[in-house]
Amino acid sequence: MIELTLAEIAAATGGQLVPGTSGAAPTDRVRGESQTDSREVGPGQIFFARRGEETDGHRFVPQAIAAGAALVVAERETDDRVPQIIVADTTEALGALATEVVRRVRAAGGLKIVGITGSNGKTTTKNLVAAMAERVGPTVASAKSFNNEVGGPLTMLRVEEDTRTLVAEMGASAEGEIARLTAMAPPHIGVVLTVGLAHAGEFGGIETTFRTKSEMVRDLPESAVAVLNRDDAYVSRMGELTSARVRWFGRHPEADVRASDIDSDASGTRFTLHADGESLPVVFRVLGEHHVTNALAAAAVGLELGLPLADVVAALEGATRAARWRMEVMGGRDGITIINDAYNASPDSMSAGLRTLAQIAKPEGRSVAVLGAMSELGEYSIEEHLRIGLQAVRLRISELVVVGIEARNLHISAINEGSWDGESVFFEEQDAAFEYLQRTLQPNDTVLVKSSNAAGLRFLGDRLGETFA
Repeated sequence: MIELTLAEIAAATGGQLVPGTSGAAPTDRVRGESQTDSREVGPGQIFFARRGEETDGHRFVPQAIAAGAALVVAERETDDRVPQIIVADTTEALGALATEVVRRVRAAGGLKIVGITGSNGKTTTKNLVAAMAERVGPTVASAKSFNNEVGGPLTMLRVEEDTRTLVAEMGASAEGEIARLTAMAPPHIGVVLTVGLAHAGEFGGIETTFRTKSEMVRDLPESAVAVLNRDDAYVSRMGELTSARVRWFGRHPEADVRASDIDSDASGTRFTLHADGESLPVVFRVLGEHHVTNALAAAAVGLELGLPLADVVAALEGATRAARWRMEVMGGRDGITIINDAYNASPDSMSAGLRTLAQIAKPEGRSVAVLGAMSELGEYSIEEHLRIGLQAVRLRISELVVVGIEARNLHISAINEGSWDGESVFFEEQDAAFEYLQRTLQPNDTVLVKSSNAAGLRFLGDRLGETFA
């Protein structure tokens, strides 16, 4: 974070400075990172004592101070060994401080902000864009999937005076949330990847999802750039909603940044990248043809940041995996490949994962899909689980292993399809599924492990990866 005085932080957050017994003065300066988890606090950092859904950060102020916190932002006075700023709402104060830090660095003239949203692919695209931005200069990008009202500001507060690019993943579970994030860090480049059924239960339908994702580009000024997916019917509509210049990406012949000659296998995907009158071959080692969309979005951003196409290709070819638990290739013993893609799942990403499994399975081995529930689908849940189970059959996946009560409709759909007889099995618990797979997997099998984060199958994927390493 840029260096600020205690008085400046209090003013930005609308809080009252309480010096405590440390003898701190309003002119004392702080520049450490901000944290909302006391376990992550380091010397000189700021601890925001936030009230969460399950616990209250005020309980952990002593631990934060013991870890070296230089300042506590809280809603009530607690431990007075370090200065405190007392605010009405800690989460709002976090966002307010992030807004001020970004405003100051942006006003200095050197900071470009890239905002990324979409129902799928945000984290992968963010990582690819960050790799390109680092070729331009110092870059701050969202850690993990920090993309909400807490993770977004925490990322923004890592910006320093010499930061050239802020790459901010911006997610939402309700209307207005992306707009709040873009107000904190107004993008120079706003990216929308897809509009799908992820979180449809929270949004209340696909049109609400569309309106929410379009918040990324609605308020962009004419001087900004909207990077939009020409292949997505909903995202394509957003071109009419923004005053910004639009740069389209996709496989569509009208896309400004386009892919052709796409060929995928277990080593990744090869395609030809076309942009600005140039064409170059790309060997993209991130597994799954669906990630070409993310690569194209990142390429469009890289070009807008001023990179030549050759550097864009080099950045894409330097990527070896999407992110932890996202099409992560594990295993290897006896030719058994485990693909751990269980960080999250929506109908679109589940479908893409199954298509990838069908594409890359070795002819001498089987394709095995280990699937858990897709969360937050609301009224679409039964229909979409049934549809994915049917898709597994129609893609001729060799075996479907369904884990968890909430995922049972995947199994029901598969066994009701007349062409299958015993190729789908169901387990309520991960341990039982692990024991079954440990016993039945055969040499050269390719295994996809996929579920929403809440289902926790990423840990089953890790166990399988370690077992067959």
